[in-house]
Formats: sequence, C-alpha cells, structure tokens
Amino acid sequence: MGSYLHTMVRVRNLEASIAFYALLGMHELRRKEVPEGKYTLVFIGYADNAAGQAEIELTYNWGQDDGYEVGTGFGHFAVGVPDVAGMVEAVRTGGGKVTREAGPVKFGTTVIAFVEDPDGYKIELIQRD
Repeated sequence: MGSYLHTMVRVRNLEASIAFYALLGMHELRRKEVPEGKYTLVFIGYADNAAGQAEIELTYNWGQDDGYEVGTGFGHFAVGVPDVAGMVEAVRTGGGKVTREAGPVKFGTTVIAFVEDPDGYKIELIQRD
C-alpha cells in the first residue's frame, strides 16, 4: 500500500508564498537548494509532520519571477481548520485574497470558504473540530 506524500506547485515568490501559508497555520518543514538545477524546494505543512500528513511542495525556479498559469485542470487544496470564519479573517488581515466567505456548502451544512495564495492557487477551508 502507498501513501500520499505531497502536491507540488510552482511559485514566483517563495517568501510571499511561505508567508501566505503561515496564515493557514503551516510552516516550512524542510528546504532543498539545488544550484545545479537553479531551483529551491520548500515543503510546508503542520507541526513536525510526524503523523505523515500530505505536504505542499513549493518549487521556486530561480529567475522565473513572471509567474505561471494555474491551468484549467487544477481545482484546489483542501485544509481542515477548527474555525473557518476566523481563518478567513486571518487571511484577509494578512493581505490574502478571500474568494468565498465562510458559510455552509450549497445544499449542505458543512462550513467552508475559499481563499487564494499569492500565485492564484485556490484553497478550500473546511470546518473540522
């Protein structure tokens, strides 16, 4: 049996991306500089990831500051949080973009919201106790 390890996204400003995900409670778990390939990998997640949760791999290709197109196939990351409305306010206060306010999912009761990181990747916040 396998395990889901991470999702990789390319970012145009590594420090801005790390700061955004810190608003969601994530932090840098490890970093790898690859001068030969002219890129940096930063893996972000929660706590020390001893539980083996999936991580996000932020890839910064040196000199590629114009950004990337998110593409039509990418949907969103999903993050479980205990207080969606509070997290939305933290993102807003931190300068992040809120694209759907906290509220029940259509035709249901689960509280969700959507925010975007500095590169336009969507993150769904899902209420979890």
